[in-house]
Amino acid sequence: MTAPHPRHRRALAIPAGLAVAASLALLPGTPAAAAPAAETAPSASADATSLSYVVNVSPGHRPSATVRRAIAKAGGTIVTSYDRIGVIVVHSANPDFAQSVRKVRGVQSAGATRTAPLPSAATTDTDAPQVLSGRELAAAQATSATAEGQDPLESLQWDLPAIKADKAHEKTLGSKKVTVAVIDTGVDDTHPDIAPNFDREASVNCVAGKPDTTDGAWRPSAAESPHGTHVAGEIAAAKNGIGMTGVAPGVKVSGIKVGNPDGFFYAEAVVCGFMWAAEHDVDVTNNSYYTDPWYFNCKDDPDQKALVEAVSRASRYAEKKGAVNVAAAGNENYDLASDEITDPSSPNDTTPGDRTVDPSKCLDIPTQLPGVVTVAATGAKGLKSSFSNHGLGVIDIAAPGGDSTAYQTPAPPATSGLILGTLPGGKWGYMAGTSMASPHVAGVAALIKSTHPHASPAMVKALLYAQADATPCTKPYDIDGDGKVDAVCEGSKNRNGFYGWGMADALDAVRW
Repeated sequence: MTAPHPRHRRALAIPAGLAVAASLALLPGTPAAAAPAAETAPSASADATSLSYVVNVSPGHRPSATVRRAIAKAGGTIVTSYDRIGVIVVHSANPDFAQSVRKVRGVQSAGATRTAPLPSAATTDTDAPQVLSGRELAAAQATSATAEGQDPLESLQWDLPAIKADKAHEKTLGSKKVTVAVIDTGVDDTHPDIAPNFDREASVNCVAGKPDTTDGAWRPSAAESPHGTHVAGEIAAAKNGIGMTGVAPGVKVSGIKVGNPDGFFYAEAVVCGFMWAAEHDVDVTNNSYYTDPWYFNCKDDPDQKALVEAVSRASRYAEKKGAVNVAAAGNENYDLASDEITDPSSPNDTTPGDRTVDPSKCLDIPTQLPGVVTVAATGAKGLKSSFSNHGLGVIDIAAPGGDSTAYQTPAPPATSGLILGTLPGGKWGYMAGTSMASPHVAGVAALIKSTHPHASPAMVKALLYAQADATPCTKPYDIDGDGKVDAVCEGSKNRNGFYGWGMADALDAVRW
């Protein structure tokens, strides 16, 4: 029951009570803190024939004069250089730019980050959350009035008790010294559930591939996706008597905007995002996206190889500087441990075509990068969500991401099988996807870091997996009840392809 492939795939807008068959998703990118090169970057709209490139060289020092001259000779203009990881962001209108630069001494790899010229092609794809109506708000508030200590909408959040976050909150809400960065489409920090916990210093706009620190640049515009704001609320919506409650309502959350106005998350933005997080003492990053334009990046393609290398360097650097990187597994019901997958969606910024890939060699980034915590989604009955990707040895952990109520119906008073989150403009609404599962794990990781403030990323991940509630394979997995197996789970109770090490456990995170 593999879903169709719209341009992005991490968040689903699922009408309540209807079968899930499509993924309507949006997703992320990244910031940086590297010394800009002397060359002046052109505006994104300066040359409609230009592409953006990453050029990877030896890390630790400024690009050599040889490399800089070669870039200029090939028609490139350096936008910025992340010297600590050896990644240079370049714009060029020369279609042979990457091929020319790859021959230069000191260049380890180089590739175009997109197949559409700057700016990218417009799109009508949208993410459509179900906004909570006034009537629903009033009903939830009436229910919560009888529940001592609950925020008004917490009765609708079946996902919190699913990971024992409600019990964890009786012990602690998390530490203000811990920050989770939402690398995504931007965060509306004016939302009353987000404002009390927002970390402005760790927020930035990285869409152009270099940091834009203009005040409020991290916010989505009215026409842009609410995805990042929803994710931020799931992680750290304040327990303040207003709206909903986050998994870790006492920690800080920042917005690192990497999705451009057309909804694409290109490699230069993602690199910038991880680098910004690394240099601003972020403890956890949430990555509910894949890096456009390739769903899977094959290392035998020189362009895609360069993208894998650039994003890998940035994510590794963020972890080296203390961040635990958490990512969504994807919404196509793919087995990421299979021998081959048909990818009909790449490149998604021009004209995609079917291709068969080996997911062990062609990587979804950052989801499949070493060190990244890869999260599968579950529904209100604790089963793998109908859309969630899976795979033994790929999925590390599971958490609530929602599902259609036709498949997994929550217990009352919750009415929707989707995940409640914050929306721009002081609203709340439902969304579903592995995009929603990942922030639950990011929130639990933040609680672990709050409990163990000196723990390294490796230790936080070890505790995250050890504390997870082991969940056996669902066999047979016939989520729609039509008599046909919809996905095959491999592995043991303690570690398998549907749930990894098990369901995230927020209570153990605060008492171990």
